[in-house]
Amino acid sequence: LAKMELLGSKTVQEVLIQGEQVPEKYIHKVEDGGVQVPDASAAQLMDVPVIDLALLAASSISADELEKLRSALSAWGCFQVALTNLVFQVINHGMSPEFLDEVREITKQFFALPVEDKKKYLRQGNDVQGYGNDVVYTEQQKLDWTDRLYLTVFPHDNRKLEVWPENPESFRRTLDQFAMELNVVTKTVLKAMTRSLGLEDNCFSDLYGNMDIRFNLYPPCPRPDLVLGFKSHSDSSLITHVLQDKEVEGLQFLKGDEWFRAPIVPDALLIIVGDQVEILSNGAFKGAVHQVVIHPDKERISVAAFCYGESYKIEPFERLVDESRPRLYRKIENYGDIFMENYQKGRRTIEEAKIYV
Repeated sequence: LAKMELLGSKTVQEVLIQGEQVPEKYIHKVEDGGVQVPDASAAQLMDVPVIDLALLAASSISADELEKLRSALSAWGCFQVALTNLVFQVINHGMSPEFLDEVREITKQFFALPVEDKKKYLRQGNDVQGYGNDVVYTEQQKLDWTDRLYLTVFPHDNRKLEVWPENPESFRRTLDQFAMELNVVTKTVLKAMTRSLGLEDNCFSDLYGNMDIRFNLYPPCPRPDLVLGFKSHSDSSLITHVLQDKEVEGLQFLKGDEWFRAPIVPDALLIIVGDQVEILSNGAFKGAVHQVVIHPDKERISVAAFCYGESYKIEPFERLVDESRPRLYRKIENYGDIFMENYQKGRRTIEEAKIYV
């Protein structure tokens, strides 16, 4: 399907400023007409481990730490990574709590700008880079209750600096530093993940080469029972880093048939396994299904960094396929091209890669 833009489409902030009721295109319903948004207050807190990145970065990672990582990625498809020791043991100037607060602050400052100022950075046509909300594929599509700024940071040649905000003044400098630090974290985590599978260190990291960063604003909604900040999905990435709001929860993960709330650990990054790693690992690691729910009176921000393989042709590593572990996924091409269309329809793209016996 070709992407299309609905005429008169507004950002969520504009809907709220104009005092509108929740528009129908944001209301999520099931086939019988009932509302399908789960009760956020009913979700239990997930028990996701916090892993010290300094231990993962060590030349000799302990078997216990690798097992802790492997267990988290098999059970939840995500984990929290503590960054405080990273400053000293991986790089000389890392992501201190103060720097993470600076990233959060430029996010808040950008979304607090007048609407017309933000519209200088609107994404154009079918381009995903820039400011706005959902890319619209069909008239029937249900929109997410979020406004976002989506920017490619790696490779450098793919950066579109015309949509990199110059206000706040520190935005570009902070984003550039954040991307550089995340690049180090990404390579460290990918190396540890391959070690935990008994593979050569660079199996995942040799594939990695692309990173997009998305700044998210989830405005409060007078009817949070009707909307979702992000509908249920798994990411198309290798891994995704999430810097959460320090005060307002909203991110939830699906385990079995139950939704769990992601805890807020202010000085940690949440790292989520994407579909690419699920396929490459032949299902040893699970792409985490997650969604975002909305608060009735508090806005929430987050920053997500999506780390992709340079090629969208992916299939399981041969070393992870044998008689005891048959191939679970076929080779799939152009994964990114079909991901968003499936996402907007509420389907997981990885289902198209699965081999059903």
